Amino acid sequence: MMAPEAPIATQIVLVGGGHTHALLLRMLGMNPLEGVDVTLISDVSMAPYSGMLPGHIAGFYSHDEVHIDLRKLCRFAQVRFIMSPVLGMDLKENRVFLKGRPSLRFDYASINIGSTPDMTSIRGAEQWSTASKPVPALLEKWTQMVDAHGRGVTPKDIVIVGAGAGGVELALGMHKQLEGKTQVHLVHRAGEILMTHNVKVRGHFVKLLSDRGIEVHVNESVVEVREHGVLCESGKLIHSDHTFWVTQASPAAWPGEAGLATDDQGLILVSETLQSTSHPHVFAAGGVATMESHPRPKSGVFAVRQGRPLFDNLGAIAQGEELKPFKPQKEFLSLIGTATASAVASRRWLAWKSPKMWQLKDWIDRKFMEKFEIFPDMEAEAAKTLPSSREVARKNDPLLDLKRRAEMRCLGCAAKVGSGVLRRTLQRIRREGDDDVLSQLNDSDDAAVFPVPDGEQLVQTVDYMPALVGDPYLFGQLVAIHSLSDLWAMGARPYGVLVLAEIPFGKEAVIEENLFQMLSGVITVLARHGAYLLGGHTAEGANLALGLTCNGFASNEVVLRKSGMQAGEALILTKPIGTGTLFAAEMRLKTKSVWIDAALDHMLVDNAAAAEILSRHGATACTDVTGFGLLGHLLEMTPKNLGIQFDVAAVPTLAGAKETAGQGILSSIHTDNHAASEGIENPEAFVDDPKYPLLFDPQTCGGLLATVSSEQVDYVLKALHEAGYKEAAVIGRVTGRVGEKRAIQLS
Repeated sequence: MMAPEAPIATQIVLVGGGHTHALLLRMLGMNPLEGVDVTLISDVSMAPYSGMLPGHIAGFYSHDEVHIDLRKLCRFAQVRFIMSPVLGMDLKENRVFLKGRPSLRFDYASINIGSTPDMTSIRGAEQWSTASKPVPALLEKWTQMVDAHGRGVTPKDIVIVGAGAGGVELALGMHKQLEGKTQVHLVHRAGEILMTHNVKVRGHFVKLLSDRGIEVHVNESVVEVREHGVLCESGKLIHSDHTFWVTQASPAAWPGEAGLATDDQGLILVSETLQSTSHPHVFAAGGVATMESHPRPKSGVFAVRQGRPLFDNLGAIAQGEELKPFKPQKEFLSLIGTATASAVASRRWLAWKSPKMWQLKDWIDRKFMEKFEIFPDMEAEAAKTLPSSREVARKNDPLLDLKRRAEMRCLGCAAKVGSGVLRRTLQRIRREGDDDVLSQLNDSDDAAVFPVPDGEQLVQTVDYMPALVGDPYLFGQLVAIHSLSDLWAMGARPYGVLVLAEIPFGKEAVIEENLFQMLSGVITVLARHGAYLLGGHTAEGANLALGLTCNGFASNEVVLRKSGMQAGEALILTKPIGTGTLFAAEMRLKTKSVWIDAALDHMLVDNAAAAEILSRHGATACTDVTGFGLLGHLLEMTPKNLGIQFDVAAVPTLAGAKETAGQGILSSIHTDNHAASEGIENPEAFVDDPKYPLLFDPQTCGGLLATVSSEQVDYVLKALHEAGYKEAAVIGRVTGRVGEKRAIQLS
């Protein structure tokens, strides 16, 4: 996340990655709000676009084509991205409660979350059926069914409950993809399908469903879902191998529980400015909201139209300006797909079925998604049109005072964060986090004092890095795991850390929140290993950055070192490589969210268990793979009288890393790391191998590289895999004397 151009005065939290927020984020990328810190919270990194989902089910679009990459969008918008379910809000303290991590502060919030069909009132529905929302669960189930169909395992019957436009399109799409080999049943409690559309539209689809052999059951209310069937109130039992629930969706309960005014359906009531009627500092849009003065049907059309007014009004309220009302249109054109190269246009009395309508729908949908796939180069545009430094033109702007203070910011020791901020941060960590981690911290002392146990040695290391990700809590976790890895690589157990935290300049509440989130991330890791926060230092600066001095103890007998490998031993790598190229590509908007998600999953697995396993099985040499890259660290380990038979194909790599490296997207330190190629005997034979550049790729939170005897290899790999290091692998063998020069032979 790039440093802000102005000190942060206002924090806005966007809850949910719906269509309205997606458009708002793109607008933010084009027109940043000066002095405003924006965070998007979403439980997924790939947000489905509802307009193209039926086409995806029918096989017209790929998974990526129908999803908005929220990580990439946030990177373009310079917005912090947090992937987490939201559990609730405190509207007095202005906090969002998140699953498995600390709450998050805001000045203003906007809610644009999805909804789910109500299945709790129907016996067996939650257990034996798949809801149409949330979409990821639906697509996971559907992908399994399509894969099984490809292997010749096709369901005999599918039941879809609900015959609105969503249910009808789903039935037609599934029938097409399963090649008509499955009997599809459409069950609807009303007397007719598509009740919100005109009679001609309904007639088109009644005939179409009949022609396709899809059986429609109207005036049938489902009272129970069973493993292999659906029971209706009439007593009718319909056989089903898979049941899908596509009835009217209901919003999450937590907005109402937080105190936001809601309608009788639980939807957030908002005014013409999209502000909550009960809490004006909270906005809401899309399917989770009802405009009190202009209620409309729940449709993606209205969510899309709310993007611009929401962007304008959030910017206005952050700058102390007057908000503008928004009046939605009363009617809109619906284009309902038929799972063929045709669609039906529906509006008022209009009912036009034509391939031209599908072409129009496809064009509209692709143009919408193009907004989130192709981004302008804003730095180049700014260089053409903007002066070198912006001036805030508005009078009485609260940013002006902050900017003057930033320009006159003191240096030296006076640059530290204020004592009040630090005291409140530690108090909140004790209240919301793990107080045991702070038990060795004495605020009144100038330095940490701790004894070294008899028979052990003090092991100490230091690391520092600027923010790799925008989420300060996640960043704190990554820095802690990365820094402590040096201790684990030497067989030491962590005791405590000293922190050096750099926080971007802003108003006091913003500094406090960033410091709290980052330290909470560190403490989460420390608590997992019984280690302590011993003290530290804070400073204001241009960017978010964090350094840790880590202390630990190791028995005199079990200290692991880089040197010690012997001929005949196996070389083991515990985690895949590729973080350098992936995060370099993410900065250039050249990655997929699924790649970054997977990389972070690996990075958040620390090396403690791996170090214990290697030590227990007699590892003779060990190091962690970090900034110098795999081959750079291997050369450090290899004595001059030994060589390595290195198996390139066996090296585990992160998803997407070969693709981004193949595009020439490499870390800035890659060129320096490539100097390690001088230790390779046959680089020319592998220079075109897609894995070759990754051998020099710098790693953050990388795995351990160790040598063990051949007799222990199978035991070590089995233990590593069981401990969660699923991609741990033997990547080479130590060879005998090769003269006075160490050498790596690639194979």
